[in-house]
Amino acid sequence: MSIQIESPVAEAHDNSIFGVLREAFVGTTRDFTKGSIPAALIILAIPMILEMSMESLFAIVDTFFVSKLGADSIAVVGLTESILVLSYAVGIGLSIGGTATVARRVGEQDMEGAARTATHVVFLGIVVAIAMGLPGIIFAPQLFELLGAEPHVIELGTPFMRIMLGTNIVIVFLFLLNGIFRGAGDAAIALRVLIIANGLNILFCPMFIFGIGPFPELGVTGAAVATVCGRGLGVAYAAWALFIRDNGRLNVEAKHWKFDPKLLWSLITLSATAVLQFLIATLSWSGLVMILAGFGTFALAGYQIGLRVIMFVLLPAVGLANAAATLVGQNLGAGQPDRAERSVWTAGILNAVLLGIAGAIFVLFSEAVVTVFTQEPEVAAFGRDCLRIVGYGYAFYGLGMVMESSFNGAGDTWTPTYLNFIVFWLLEIPMAYVLSTRFGWGPQGVFWAITISFSMLAVSAALLFKRGKWKLKEV
Repeated sequence: MSIQIESPVAEAHDNSIFGVLREAFVGTTRDFTKGSIPAALIILAIPMILEMSMESLFAIVDTFFVSKLGADSIAVVGLTESILVLSYAVGIGLSIGGTATVARRVGEQDMEGAARTATHVVFLGIVVAIAMGLPGIIFAPQLFELLGAEPHVIELGTPFMRIMLGTNIVIVFLFLLNGIFRGAGDAAIALRVLIIANGLNILFCPMFIFGIGPFPELGVTGAAVATVCGRGLGVAYAAWALFIRDNGRLNVEAKHWKFDPKLLWSLITLSATAVLQFLIATLSWSGLVMILAGFGTFALAGYQIGLRVIMFVLLPAVGLANAAATLVGQNLGAGQPDRAERSVWTAGILNAVLLGIAGAIFVLFSEAVVTVFTQEPEVAAFGRDCLRIVGYGYAFYGLGMVMESSFNGAGDTWTPTYLNFIVFWLLEIPMAYVLSTRFGWGPQGVFWAITISFSMLAVSAALLFKRGKWKLKEV
């Protein structure tokens, strides 16, 4: 079985399904501006899908081990994670700017420019991480108070939050360095970085929390120490692979560290919009939670179960969307906007089909899925409604994700930012409130607002993408 090559000038690579899968896991020297678009998407998407899965493991592992310490320790981790969302938003936003710029330079065959971009992404990451870390160290107790934590939880959790926020540089750089690799087309290294970081976190967590062997017993604080050590060593490996080892794609030398204010400002403007874009989308979920909270604990719990299942199934879609973004950047750099567009439509249709199948499963088998997580009939009823209703629009969600990521890959971060603000804040949240309260639909009104809004986002993004202004974006 093989994947069809679209051009007779395609590079000499094994395009059998096994050859493509091997490149996805081992790494590749393939030029993504030539040859098979489906093969390129698979090679980039598979490690990106697994990378997203690895990233989600950090909180799961911490929660698993910390749960043995009791409810107060679980609360410490949960409350701190709610603040760390800002670090994630900044890390993802900065990585979007880095990925788009590196991909464009790689497509132009300007590897010197790509290397200079990598060093300036590092400069920007250091400044931003320090700016976020110092307030976190100083005001950790006050942040817990702001979140409504009880005094004994504040006392227990302050060291944990100070470590996690004070060392947010490892979170930022995990996203940043992997974003550089993705832009260069080397997603396999980014996956290896996350495997190392997660493997060490799983190893260190019980040792630092419970004091196994020579390790001190640090309780919940040990989870922070373990996570920082795991992420830190993952970042160290990424830095070694990028800045020291000859990785075969993007090699940074001493001359590339020369400071270029113009390049730094370009990255700042591009990344700042991407950070805003991610925050707008993320915080809109908090607005929905506030509406649902008015319908009681059962509704809120059912929604949380449904949301966790929905987000978990979205991970493959995120990987495919990121792959499309890389292909857009590289092909625009190579002066092939039509190939960039074909890549996006191929990824968008594939994503819509995959998530459409998942949505159909949610609609038909929502009860079976929800009962895995809860046996409480009241909670399960709301969870089923959430999965079923959101499932109706899941195919649109898959298409919309690819479209928005592709704008980012082209360096047009403003278009998805505007779309997110209009759809989530001017449409979704008011619609959720009106349908659930004024129309008397209850929590189902919120779920329908999600489905309608994401469907409109997909259609709007596709229409704007088809207009093609993103092809003219300079990065």
